[in-house]
Amino acid sequence: MIQRNSYFVYIATNRTNRVLYTGVTNNLIRRLFSHKNKLVSSFTSKYNIQKLVYYEMFADINEAIIREKQIKGGSRQKKLDLIKSVNPNYNDLYEDIIR
Repeated sequence: MIQRNSYFVYIATNRTNRVLYTGVTNNLIRRLFSHKNKLVSSFTSKYNIQKLVYYEMFADINEAIIREKQIKGGSRQKKLDLIKSVNPNYNDLYEDIIR
Protein backbone atom coordinates (compact mmCIF):
# COMPACT_ATOMS: atom_id res chain seq x y z
CA MET A 1 0.00 0.00 0.00
CA ILE A 2 1.33 3.41 -0.97
CA GLN A 3 1.55 5.77 2.01
CA ARG A 4 2.08 9.48 2.39
CA ASN A 5 5.46 10.66 3.63
CA SER A 6 7.13 7.62 2.12
CA TYR A 7 10.11 7.37 -0.17
CA PHE A 8 10.56 4.79 -2.86
CA VAL A 9 13.45 3.15 -4.60
CA TYR A 10 12.30 1.59 -7.83
CA ILE A 11 13.45 -0.22 -10.91
CA ALA A 12 11.68 0.42 -14.18
CA THR A 13 12.32 -1.00 -17.62
CA ASN A 14 11.23 -0.79 -21.22
CA ARG A 15 8.76 -3.03 -23.04
CA THR A 16 11.40 -5.67 -23.84
CA ASN A 17 12.97 -5.59 -20.34
CA ARG A 18 16.39 -4.80 -21.82
CA VAL A 19 17.09 -1.43 -20.23
CA LEU A 20 16.92 -0.99 -16.45
CA TYR A 21 16.54 2.31 -14.63
CA THR A 22 16.89 2.67 -10.88
CA GLY A 23 15.54 5.76 -9.19
CA VAL A 24 14.33 7.26 -5.93
CA THR A 25 11.23 9.41 -5.39
CA ASN A 26 8.75 10.57 -2.79
CA ASN A 27 5.83 10.09 -5.20
CA LEU A 28 6.00 6.82 -7.09
CA ILE A 29 2.71 7.27 -8.92
CA ARG A 30 3.64 10.71 -10.22
CA ARG A 31 7.14 9.59 -11.21
CA LEU A 32 5.89 6.58 -13.17
CA PHE A 33 3.20 8.68 -14.83
CA SER A 34 5.98 11.02 -15.92
CA HIS A 35 8.04 8.14 -17.31
CA LYS A 36 5.07 6.56 -19.09
CA ASN A 37 4.08 9.84 -20.73
CA LYS A 38 7.64 11.03 -21.45
CA LEU A 39 6.99 14.32 -19.69
CA VAL A 40 10.70 14.94 -19.18
CA SER A 41 13.34 14.63 -21.86
CA SER A 42 15.79 12.28 -20.19
CA PHE A 43 17.30 8.79 -20.16
CA THR A 44 13.89 7.33 -19.38
CA SER A 45 12.18 8.98 -22.34
CA LYS A 46 15.06 8.15 -24.71
CA TYR A 47 14.95 4.46 -23.81
CA ASN A 48 11.16 4.19 -23.35
CA ILE A 49 11.33 3.33 -19.66
CA GLN A 50 7.66 2.88 -18.85
CA LYS A 51 7.22 -0.31 -16.84
CA LEU A 52 7.59 -0.48 -13.05
CA VAL A 53 9.00 -3.90 -12.18
CA TYR A 54 10.29 -3.43 -8.62
CA TYR A 55 10.02 -1.02 -5.71
CA GLU A 56 10.77 -0.68 -2.02
CA MET A 57 9.22 1.79 0.41
CA PHE A 58 11.10 3.73 3.11
CA ALA A 59 10.09 6.14 5.85
CA ASP A 60 13.46 7.93 5.75
CA ILE A 61 14.83 9.61 2.61
CA ASN A 62 18.40 8.91 3.68
CA GLU A 63 17.72 5.18 3.90
CA ALA A 64 16.10 5.30 0.46
CA ILE A 65 19.10 7.07 -1.04
CA ILE A 66 21.50 4.57 0.51
CA ARG A 67 19.45 1.70 -0.91
CA GLU A 68 19.27 3.34 -4.35
CA LYS A 69 23.06 3.65 -4.42
CA GLN A 70 23.40 0.05 -3.28
CA ILE A 71 21.16 -1.19 -6.10
CA LYS A 72 22.80 1.06 -8.70
CA GLY A 73 26.22 -0.15 -7.58
CA GLY A 74 25.28 -3.79 -8.08
CA SER A 75 25.68 -5.74 -11.27
CA ARG A 76 22.94 -6.07 -13.85
CA GLN A 77 22.52 -9.68 -12.75
CA LYS A 78 21.94 -8.60 -9.14
CA LYS A 79 19.23 -6.21 -10.33
CA LEU A 80 17.61 -8.96 -12.42
CA ASP A 81 17.72 -11.34 -9.46
CA LEU A 82 16.13 -8.69 -7.24
CA ILE A 83 13.31 -8.14 -9.73
CA LYS A 84 12.76 -11.88 -10.24
CA SER A 85 12.57 -12.45 -6.48
CA VAL A 86 9.29 -10.52 -6.30
CA ASN A 87 8.16 -10.15 -9.91
CA PRO A 88 9.37 -13.14 -11.96
CA ASN A 89 7.16 -12.29 -14.95
CA TYR A 90 8.22 -8.64 -15.10
CA ASN A 91 4.63 -7.48 -14.77
CA ASP A 92 4.02 -3.74 -14.75
CA LEU A 93 3.32 -2.96 -11.09
CA TYR A 94 2.01 0.52 -11.86
CA GLU A 95 -1.59 -0.69 -12.11
CA ASP A 96 -1.27 -2.25 -8.66
CA ILE A 97 -0.08 0.97 -7.02
CA ILE A 98 -2.73 3.25 -8.51
CA ARG A 99 -5.61 1.17 -7.15
